[in-house]
Amino acid sequence: MSKSEYLLEMNHISKSFPGVKALDDVSIRLKHGEVLALVGENGAGKSTLMNILLGQYAMDSGPGEILLEGERASIGSPVKALGLGISMIYQELNPVLDMDIASNIFLHREDRMKGLPLIRIREIEKKAKQLLDRFGMDRSPRTVMRKLSVAECQMVEIIKAISYEAKIIVMDEPTSSLTEEETAKLFETIRRLRAEGTGIIYISHRMDEIFDLADSVTILRDGKRISTHGIHEITRDDLITSMVGRKLDQMFPKIPCPRGEKALEVKNLTRKGVFEDISFSVHAGEILGLSGLVGAGRSEIVKAIFGLDPYDSGEILLDGKPVRFKNTRRAIDHGIAMVSEDRRKLGLVLSRSIMENATLAHLKMFIKGLLIRKREESAKVGVMVDSMALKRNSLNQPAATLSGGNQQKVILAKWLMKKPRVMILDEPTRGIDVGAKAAIHRMISQLAGQGMAIIMISSELPEILGMSDRILVVGEGAIRAEFSREEATQENILTAMLNVKVGS
Repeated sequence: MSKSEYLLEMNHISKSFPGVKALDDVSIRLKHGEVLALVGENGAGKSTLMNILLGQYAMDSGPGEILLEGERASIGSPVKALGLGISMIYQELNPVLDMDIASNIFLHREDRMKGLPLIRIREIEKKAKQLLDRFGMDRSPRTVMRKLSVAECQMVEIIKAISYEAKIIVMDEPTSSLTEEETAKLFETIRRLRAEGTGIIYISHRMDEIFDLADSVTILRDGKRISTHGIHEITRDDLITSMVGRKLDQMFPKIPCPRGEKALEVKNLTRKGVFEDISFSVHAGEILGLSGLVGAGRSEIVKAIFGLDPYDSGEILLDGKPVRFKNTRRAIDHGIAMVSEDRRKLGLVLSRSIMENATLAHLKMFIKGLLIRKREESAKVGVMVDSMALKRNSLNQPAATLSGGNQQKVILAKWLMKKPRVMILDEPTRGIDVGAKAAIHRMISQLAGQGMAIIMISSELPEILGMSDRILVVGEGAIRAEFSREEATQENILTAMLNVKVGS
């Protein structure tokens, strides 16, 4: 019989970094078989609190304590945390790309031959295959991670965390890259784990998921615990207001803009086996939404336009003139910018500063002779990030230390330095909090109002519906449907995405 009704208690936890009080006397409790949603804006302290639980950080000296089933615990490292039955699925994926799936799942837990330093590879692969089958993931355990999509890498990380059979599992934005089918399987697993008594701390900015899965919710803001509620004791509006400390009257502040001339046109663009016969255009002052399931080909289409990936046939016209970008530099020089869905891998150099990241693609603007005009660079970046209300200590702060929303603002600042004519946004608000989302939506609307042509990919239907002037639905590498803003509804977009008839 358990010594305590609580599986986990974190009491009076505080944590300071130079110049920042990240956590201020925060307490949370998790019961056996409970899903506790931990919510707050990026920078509210959620990750810091979980890093203390996982042994990544030490809490400040004082009255703080961690109790596991009523017993005081000292967690000095992630390895110790795992030994105590605490596992975590991280939002930012860190797979070993040149190892296979089985090796990633059982990294540092290899089944070795007795008395010999040899790994029983077949046993590891057998166990990995059972886990993959359990989640309906149709991949060989020998598949190298580098060959997997972002969504598949996310599934491997989820499988790895669950394979530890931990008492407590922390899930940080676990569905951010998953398809609807994969998300449904994860939810089934979460409910099964809850029924078995596992405690789950669920971090997400997706309100639907929180109200679907959670038993209770704890709200953090500016490093403090604001309140804890049973999930049926609070409304969505009140939850959002508590998270951000203010009412968000307009989550999708779409500004009506006059539509200008065609800025970009794509004719019969084809890449064999990936997408085929893609034709569309986007006008100055227009936000064109690309909707579709993960893996539908949306990202691959815009990567080909931007010069990241090759294509076999078709034509791209910019202001009516044919262009073909053999690399991204050519696209940038022609006034096209792209914000990638994977900001850490393709958007930022995390070890570099805000200023270095913001000017990385446009250093020629600041070079005189052999030197960079640092004063001019600093002044221009300062004005840009101030206009975005980017929270930072200084322009020299490393990008890795920023919240997800502020990292996204740095990427936007980088591309806006040269005022592009066409902006491609691939999942622009993925993994960021509701307050930062509203700010980025406002910025997107303002850019369209200034005459920029915008292509926006999003897996969130409310975002696509709320921000787009026109919507293209992509499925299996083809455009399945097109809707005007007036025609678009959640039902007809889903119908086109799933390629089914209404009522079937």
